[in-house]
Amino acid sequence: MKTIKEGGHRLFEEDRETAEVVSAMLLDLEKNGMDAVRKYSEKFDDWSPESFELSSSQIEEAIAKLDPQVVEDTDVCQSNVRNFAKAQLGTMLPLEIETQPGVVLGHRHIPVNTVGSYIPGGRYPMFGSAQMSIIPAKVAGVKNVVACTPPVKGEGYYPATINAMHKAGADRIFIVGGVPAFALMAFGLDGVPPADILCGAGNKFVAEAKRQLFGRCGIDLLAGPTEILVIADDGADPSLVACDLLGQAEHDPNSGLCLVCRSEDFANKTIAEVEKQLAVLPTKETAEISWANNGIVCVAESRDEAIAISDDYAPEHLELHVEDEDYYTERLTNYGSLFIGEETTVAYGDKSIGTNHILPTSRAARYTGGVWVGKFLKTCTYQKMTPEASVEIGKVTERQCKIERMLAHGITAKVRVERYT
Repeated sequence: MKTIKEGGHRLFEEDRETAEVVSAMLLDLEKNGMDAVRKYSEKFDDWSPESFELSSSQIEEAIAKLDPQVVEDTDVCQSNVRNFAKAQLGTMLPLEIETQPGVVLGHRHIPVNTVGSYIPGGRYPMFGSAQMSIIPAKVAGVKNVVACTPPVKGEGYYPATINAMHKAGADRIFIVGGVPAFALMAFGLDGVPPADILCGAGNKFVAEAKRQLFGRCGIDLLAGPTEILVIADDGADPSLVACDLLGQAEHDPNSGLCLVCRSEDFANKTIAEVEKQLAVLPTKETAEISWANNGIVCVAESRDEAIAISDDYAPEHLELHVEDEDYYTERLTNYGSLFIGEETTVAYGDKSIGTNHILPTSRAARYTGGVWVGKFLKTCTYQKMTPEASVEIGKVTERQCKIERMLAHGITAKVRVERYT
């Protein structure tokens, strides 16, 4: 491997200052409830409405403000997400099997009762995130979805976000952001049922809040700055590759951008294209920092080395601009979502195509995938048996318990052997 351009790779790092701030806030929020929510909302967002929850009439009013094309396009995107989630659910079948005479084992997929969904605002009002957590939860059968989104500072809600949350199936919608939003959902403030799972991305304070609340409830995953890695051979289009790298660079100054190519000539052409496109990019201010600090360009000597580099990086988004797509697809193992061929791009997955955009970052793709309908289901096993089977299993169990010196366990087996013999 030859590195043409070096850059950082963002990993989760211990941030004691952020952890201390979030810990103090969560303690305050748990103790003082909605009074604390209001205090922080006023402080950070200049937002203190009579009620943080939107009424039905307010939701209708928000939707009425939108251009009909926005509503129609959102419906299309949500339909794609919903259809894919339903197809995923169809693969999750119950199981029941008789493993030996009289012994029946099985499992059921049971939805959690309540999900807390956070739709981020901040630099961009990412209303597309509404369908990514709410729709799979609803398709899974979750009864209660409480959704929160931050206000536009001093102004209130963003209509397109409210439309997306409502159409996705949120049962209750709150305009509150950051740590207070996660406290509201996790602690069950303002009369909402406490969340079983928290979903959604945000800034470092949001990520830390989810980390500290994990255990009290489940979380989807800890999401850091976004990432893209592109594997491109010499047949790829440098201008298109550069365009896709910059598509992610605009997210955040810490966005991760990596190109793995097969020749130094292609690497240099793509770097030149990035610089050319940056000069006229509307979001240059952010993208330029991301590219300068975190952009990586390297040349792999073979397809297998390109795969090894990508798997080590374990990107959130992985694009393949290569001729032999199947070779790479069959061998790559570490990525959040894979975009095969130049015809697709990360923005399709983020917004409209139907796969989920809540994905692992910071090398978490080594051990988890992204959010999907199965995230909201518990796979719970069960067992039942005949008296005759209980005798046979009981004899083995009692002997095993004695070896482990767990005598009370052994007695529970022994009494059944005696009862059914």
